[in-house]
Amino acid sequence: MSGISKGKVFLIGAGPGDIGLFTLKGKECLARADVVVYDELANRDLLGFAGKEARFIYVGKKAGSHSMPQDEINDLIVRMALEGHRVARLKGGDPFIFGRGGEEACELVKAGIPFEVVPGVTSAIAVPAYAGIPLTHRDHTSTVAFVTGHEDPTKGDSRIAWDHLASAAGTIVFLMGVGNLARICAELLKAGRSSTTPVAVIERGTLAVQRTVAGDLESIAEIAKDAKIRPPAIIIVGDVVKLRDQLGWFEQRPLFGRRIVVTRAREQASRFVKLLSEMGAECVEFPAIEIVPPESWEDLDDAIKRIKSFRWIITTSVNGVRYFLERLFACGKDARDLGGILVGAIGPKTAEAWHEAGIRPDLMPEEFVAEAVIELFRGHELRNVGILIPRAGGAREVLPEELGKMGAIVKVVTAYQTVKPRRDLDKMRGLLREGLVDMITFTSSSTVRNFLEMFSGERSELLDWMKRVSVACIGPVTANTARSEGLKVDLMPSDYTIEGFARAIREFYGKKDVPSTGRPG
Repeated sequence: MSGISKGKVFLIGAGPGDIGLFTLKGKECLARADVVVYDELANRDLLGFAGKEARFIYVGKKAGSHSMPQDEINDLIVRMALEGHRVARLKGGDPFIFGRGGEEACELVKAGIPFEVVPGVTSAIAVPAYAGIPLTHRDHTSTVAFVTGHEDPTKGDSRIAWDHLASAAGTIVFLMGVGNLARICAELLKAGRSSTTPVAVIERGTLAVQRTVAGDLESIAEIAKDAKIRPPAIIIVGDVVKLRDQLGWFEQRPLFGRRIVVTRAREQASRFVKLLSEMGAECVEFPAIEIVPPESWEDLDDAIKRIKSFRWIITTSVNGVRYFLERLFACGKDARDLGGILVGAIGPKTAEAWHEAGIRPDLMPEEFVAEAVIELFRGHELRNVGILIPRAGGAREVLPEELGKMGAIVKVVTAYQTVKPRRDLDKMRGLLREGLVDMITFTSSSTVRNFLEMFSGERSELLDWMKRVSVACIGPVTANTARSEGLKVDLMPSDYTIEGFARAIREFYGKKDVPSTGRPG
């Protein structure tokens, strides 16, 4: 989009880190943006809300390292807007709370560029809440102050009135001050604040790797140093910190501090990731398979054209149902053409996919494996009965082979393929080598084989790294594949569903006193 009319800039608060705290307005603005200019503290997952054609420009700032000075950032967003672009300026926290959003807005006004401010949930209130610390409480204080911690309190021209601050605010929240923690405490003590005043420091608040340490003005600097607390971190000073032991909730979740690798295909992983994340886990998505169409639709389309020759359609996955129905419609047919044909589904999610199409499966085994389907069919007369099985290419042959032995005329067609995606292995290799993974989850034999093949050049090292990692498999077929590849399987649920898998992981860590390896420091 270019240049006759001016564009527009949206100054968007990205929130404190937890993507669930991002605003609906911010999401809408990202979806409409041509250019996204984002900071270091903005959760990278938010970029997924932008359109496919959006351009991303990183202008992050870390302690001691700025990818772009503020003046250049100002010039950049002005220039992009003058070229006619819709610019999403994505800033950590809230753009007007120590976010320099006010400076950027002033530059836009000077250039005559229209803009909107989309407030974000500031870390000043979100992070204490996630640490179980209410900033105000009727039994403790009704006043709170937000202060930048960047400023060196010992410099002569400090703009912070330490004597007033120490006595006027019951709760003081310092943002970006962990590097100055000792000097901040010294100034508050010098200004008359009691040495026994409780203090908490919270690192990477609202994220699954959140860490909280607590002490008082006399001790907290040494405690934080020993714990190797690093930026970004929030400092809270005041009696409300004492409520943390009573009100702490985020760090008490059953999987908090566990780093769990999810190897499921990305388009199917969201539900599993959500369940684990809600229980506190830090999920690392590392898809070992990708779901793609077959090389040719010819076999599936041919089967659909003569669909009335089949008495049964048996599906073993949601993908099998989805691709079959897509091709059914593509061939000019719909659910009415399935009248009189019986449907079998392995697993409740597969059955649910049929329900969404208005079709109730006639057969679903209690155990979600091919062998259970075979047992159910032993009570049916299958001689010369046509059975269509649309499934993944290269799947196990046990189902069609056994049905064929019963006299059925079985037609297996490839409705989709699972392939090994291209991955940058450096991050995963580093996590495994350093022992920073608690568990790797596998949801199919393909995920096991493909994961191991990604490390084919360093198989012995991988198996050695995996000795420190718990391996979880969704069902017996996947578990058998893992064992045959040399892995020790630590967990397999009795309920072979994603929900059952997540529950089993929670129970696994509830019963085992296993130190977390997924925590920093």
